[in-house]
Amino acid sequence: MLDTSARLLRLLSLLQTPRAWPGSELAERLGVSGRTIRNDIDRLRELGYPVDATRGATGGYRLGAGAAMPPLLLDDEEAVAVTIALRIAAQGAVPGTAETSVQALAKVEQVLPSRLRRRVRTLQAYTVAVPADRPAPTVSAELLTTLVSACRDRERLRFDYLDHAGRPTRRIVEPYRAVNWGQRWYLVAWDVEREDWRTFRVDRIQPRTPTGPRFAPREPPGGDIAAYVSRRVSGAAWRHHARVTVHAPAAAVVEQINPAVGTVEAIDADTCVLVTGADTVQTLALQLGMLDFDFEVTGPAELVGHLRRLADRYGRATPPIG
Repeated sequence: MLDTSARLLRLLSLLQTPRAWPGSELAERLGVSGRTIRNDIDRLRELGYPVDATRGATGGYRLGAGAAMPPLLLDDEEAVAVTIALRIAAQGAVPGTAETSVQALAKVEQVLPSRLRRRVRTLQAYTVAVPADRPAPTVSAELLTTLVSACRDRERLRFDYLDHAGRPTRRIVEPYRAVNWGQRWYLVAWDVEREDWRTFRVDRIQPRTPTGPRFAPREPPGGDIAAYVSRRVSGAAWRHHARVTVHAPAAAVVEQINPAVGTVEAIDADTCVLVTGADTVQTLALQLGMLDFDFEVTGPAELVGHLRRLADRYGRATPPIG
């Protein structure tokens, strides 16, 4: 499919030049048979591109009038998905891209067939986005591009960074991936001086140029990079931490919790430890109450006291047995 798409793009590029192309010459240019060229011409016509054909010594294929717009080689669902994504970007998902997203959206909508344009406009008219409770940290497209380019090229990054407490530090890292979670972006990288993997909030990064030397890739932490980020970010933000013994197999507990809630460590076939936390003991107690297994809590004291108060309250809320 990718080879076919690339060939169609190349074919369109040739047909946009102000001349007629004999089928044999197109076949030679693209390294395919004449039959493939005829099939590709039919495909372009199905996609809405007016390809004219003339016979004779000076005949051949050329794009008809009205085909000056760049080619849009997408099926119906892909075209709608691209348009929706541009609409979301135009709402300012990444600061600095709103204006260019609107411009790109206008160009895409211009070349959409009428049946798709109606679907897209219906989605726009009858869907509403709820603003975030808190404003998202500002991350420029230029900064994201710098970080992901360093990831791609495997070049060390030097940057100034504000840590969780707001203290300025200077870091040298080997960047691996930029991860989007909710309204925030994070950079996962190997910290050269600390000799360990670290997660950095992108809005707190101020890159220094130029980038450093190239590095050999390392095995990423934890396998699932998204789960790794959610665990690290959640754990760093918790005010209350707890190690809870759960009387159930580790695999069964893992199925019931989100990676952002905590990690599970097996003890034996029927018991495990849930390492978890939350910003309040009330939230932590709620998370534990949603486990459909027996568990034991020995600390912290604030959590133990809150669970005892909940047990008394629930006891008073239900009629006595018998």
